[in-house]
Amino acid sequence: MLSIATFSLVAKDPNSHDLGVVVASKFLAVGSVVPWLEAGVGAVATQSYANTSFGVRSLEMLKSGMNLEAIASALEEDDPEHQSRQYGVVSANGSSYTFTGSECTPWAGGRSGQNYAAQGNLLTGANVIDALVETFLSSRLAFPERLLEALAAADAAGGDARGRQSAAIYVARERGGYAGFNDRYIDLRVDDHSTPIPELQRLLTIHRLLFERPNPDALLLISGEVERRVLEVLRLAGQHLTDWNEDAQKALEKLAGQENLEERLTERGFIDPVALDYLERKFKV
Repeated sequence: MLSIATFSLVAKDPNSHDLGVVVASKFLAVGSVVPWLEAGVGAVATQSYANTSFGVRSLEMLKSGMNLEAIASALEEDDPEHQSRQYGVVSANGSSYTFTGSECTPWAGGRSGQNYAAQGNLLTGANVIDALVETFLSSRLAFPERLLEALAAADAAGGDARGRQSAAIYVARERGGYAGFNDRYIDLRVDDHSTPIPELQRLLTIHRLLFERPNPDALLLISGEVERRVLEVLRLAGQHLTDWNEDAQKALEKLAGQENLEERLTERGFIDPVALDYLERKFKV
């Protein structure tokens, strides 16, 4: 059985009610093992000599109405290797629990409070968890960026004593997944990289561009200067159109599809300024 020496943060955003887990480790594809989430239910990180059943079982017990202390007792009761486990849980109401078994590789430990549980093992020291928690609590960024800022601070404080390899972020939001069909709002992994956390931050920026829905109050009417800008983008993309008309609308929709900007398409005759800025940069307007 492999020891997943890592540091993770399980958290809830009290404003959006999103639930999230971020994790980093010198372990291949740590995001495939540690985070378990369900919108409106809870979030779990299971690590050290990870018992991955803790993720599914904890979520099932949360749905049944069990409190975190009862869940911890149930997990310990039928696991003879419980003292080698480490895990953190945050429920949909923000209550939290973190556990570090006595047989986890030092330095190992965690902190928990309302809306968060932070834990790590085989770290350079307790300051890693302190940096993780204090940065999360003080950050003013949006929830996903806030989680990654905390992860980066923990890494800068020493992180995994063995080095770096992988990192992941998973944020659950009810109907927040692609096209609103599931709760997988953000699910990004860097499985093998020399600097996985900065790479994960880069991927989050791309995710925001491609999958965030446009702000309806910021939409630009395609006329005047905006029309000129859109037609110039289309010209550089190979569509020579002189006026905004049905052909131009269809050309814009086709271009958006080619650039994976479908989620930023809006009502006909308008354009999302974020999409327009991206297209102008892409085609060097």
